Amino acid sequence: QVQLVESGGGLVQPGESLRLSCLASRSILNLWIMGWYRQAPGKEREYVARITNSGSTDYTDSVKDRFTISRDNAKNTVYLQMNSLKAEDTAVYYCSARRLGSTVVNWGQGTQVNVSS
Repeated sequence: QVQLVESGGGLVQPGESLRLSCLASRSILNLWIMGWYRQAPGKEREYVARITNSGSTDYTDSVKDRFTISRDNAKNTVYLQMNSLKAEDTAVYYCSARRLGSTVVNWGQGTQVNVSS
């Protein structure tokens, strides 16, 4: 088990940037796949991005070339740099962690991102 705490959400205008952070309660070195998901009002939670223990990244099509996921294992932190934000990026963003070999996914409490003019 790992506890996750997201931060960095807020209100921005279209075209602006935000960086979300996810602090894990224990070392995420080597053994954890970290990800970001989001849930917009009235919609199901959807996948945004993930980064593996080896540093490989993957993104959903709608955020490719705008969002960047990264991890700092020394700080037990995962980041989501979000550029060129759009109104449709408005959602609660959740950090996830899954240990290699496990089907259990740990979730943070979420951080709200609002993109509006």
